[in-house]
Amino acid sequence: MTPSAAGQPNARDPAPGHAPSGNMAKLAVGAIGVVFGDIGTSPLYAFRETFAGHHPLALDQLHVYGVLSLIFWSMMLVVTIKYVAIIMRADNRGEGGSLALLALISRKTSGARWGPGIVLLGVFATALFYGDSMITPAMSVLSAVEGLQVVDTGFAPFVLPIAVVILVGLYMIQSVGTAKVGAFFGPIMLLYFLVLSVLGIVHIAAHPEILVALNPWYALQFFMTDKLLAFLALGSVVLAVTGAEALYADMGHFGRKPIGVSWLVFVLPALMLNYLGQGAMILSLDPGAAQEVIRNPFFFLAPETLRLPLVILATLATIIASQAVISGAFSVTQQAIQLGFIPRLAIKHTSADAHGQIYIPFVNWTLMISVIILVLTFKNSSNLAAAYGIAVTGAMFIDTCLLAVVLFSLWNWNRVLAAVALTAFFIVDIAYFAANLTKVPDGGWFPLAVGVVAFTMLTTWAKGRGLMQQRLRESAMPIEVFIKSAAGSAARVPGTAVFMTTSPEGVPHALLHNMKHNKVLHDRVVVLTVVIDEVPYVDEEDRVEVTDLGNGFWRMIVRYGFMQETDIPLVLKGIENCGPKFKMMDTSFFLARQTLIASERPGMALWREKLFAWMLRNAETAMEFFKLPTNRVVELGSQVEI
Repeated sequence: MTPSAAGQPNARDPAPGHAPSGNMAKLAVGAIGVVFGDIGTSPLYAFRETFAGHHPLALDQLHVYGVLSLIFWSMMLVVTIKYVAIIMRADNRGEGGSLALLALISRKTSGARWGPGIVLLGVFATALFYGDSMITPAMSVLSAVEGLQVVDTGFAPFVLPIAVVILVGLYMIQSVGTAKVGAFFGPIMLLYFLVLSVLGIVHIAAHPEILVALNPWYALQFFMTDKLLAFLALGSVVLAVTGAEALYADMGHFGRKPIGVSWLVFVLPALMLNYLGQGAMILSLDPGAAQEVIRNPFFFLAPETLRLPLVILATLATIIASQAVISGAFSVTQQAIQLGFIPRLAIKHTSADAHGQIYIPFVNWTLMISVIILVLTFKNSSNLAAAYGIAVTGAMFIDTCLLAVVLFSLWNWNRVLAAVALTAFFIVDIAYFAANLTKVPDGGWFPLAVGVVAFTMLTTWAKGRGLMQQRLRESAMPIEVFIKSAAGSAARVPGTAVFMTTSPEGVPHALLHNMKHNKVLHDRVVVLTVVIDEVPYVDEEDRVEVTDLGNGFWRMIVRYGFMQETDIPLVLKGIENCGPKFKMMDTSFFLARQTLIASERPGMALWREKLFAWMLRNAETAMEFFKLPTNRVVELGSQVEI
């Protein structure tokens, strides 16, 4: 499998990085509005599910203190130490996320015998993300709207319709872009986290003894007293840290330090104050009232007159959290396309100024349909909780595996220190993942099924492209031989012909077919290859490499990072070392469109070859992807057997 979308990756390290710049406080507030939406909405359901979910716990001091202790130390170990303190240092020129980390590792450790296994792990983490991006909007919006039942039980029949309308509306506005709406995200989430803190403080002040639950002893006591129930409880406790991976994935937008500051100074205290407040409230009630309140403790924190405003604020917060996940799905898909794991898809930029503001129609509508099906099938957030968590814990486990490679192979940490840290992370990740596996029959199968389907398609596309390029190289003629034989015999016509090819070697099939059928050559013939490097950005001075092959032939390699948009006409207009200036009205672009023929040749199973052929037929054309002028493009077909 090749990580390049349009050619082989470059071994150079061309980009010095594109870290976000600006006022630290402004970046930190922006991070609160975008990065922490998912983990910020977890108080709506995490504490509740631990006690009233599929494995109910007694509402006594032992279990309340034990759960609160587990939540706090999970946040400290998983979010603060693992992600904020360590993994976020493993940036790929300022960018984070599983694919960016995978590209970094692949670039630094190319040729290692365990390389293919690491690539598969990174791709599977990406596949699991798609399952998570379907469940998160359904779970968070539904849990917020269910607060209406706390305001008035008469709202119960309207919860599902309202949730569906909100979700459909959210996906409908994606094509407009979220740059302007995004300006309101920060203030709304700031207000939301302040409300979380105040609600928690009110109940903590009435029962300050709840603060001792932060002592790790209570988590240990919980395990020593109720081993099985404590283990099963981990499957719900982990809901408190879902969204931790978003800190890493969104690092390129805000930077490591602003995200770290936001987490430690504002978000972590607000979340823990709210969780402690929920615990204090439950312990202050008589058993009958506690059983009633535990069905939705978050909204019972507020006085009755303020519950409706709290529902509205929580719903806005969950919409923002969902928006962040949807935008994340677009961003991950763009990276996967550029790195060669997903076919070309139509990508629309919704803002001329905001970085990363893109819209991918196919991904948007697929997510919307999946989310609506989830809401209508599972019907309430408690049922959805069984499906939530397994994708996140799987991705967290894979991140730890990738971190092991970083610590030992890239950073060369002290082996004892690295082994101790990784052992702690693996124990926690495996415990959480194992606890979530018990949910598979109740809904956990859904994200796993989505992950398996996505993984199959991603690896099939990458493998198929590699085989197709190999078959094309096998039949390719050396360019030097072609120039000597064709330059003197073919008639030359005015203008420039640009032949797009995935391989920087040999003669493009489109050029051979043009000679075979038209028997002419343009005065200037450019063989152009687009290479996607394993870095997020390639600077302008490293963008183009031109080689004069003689007799009016030129070899051109155009390099992009996996976070950049390809625009070939724009690049050509700025080139001055390839003969006369390029004029689009005098330039023709020749593309080869391959038709695949599945065969029994070694390479892939026949069903995967047919799947790859279907994906190739439905991919966006190179003309649209590279922004070529439609009236200057000629496509020449050929058949390739893989």
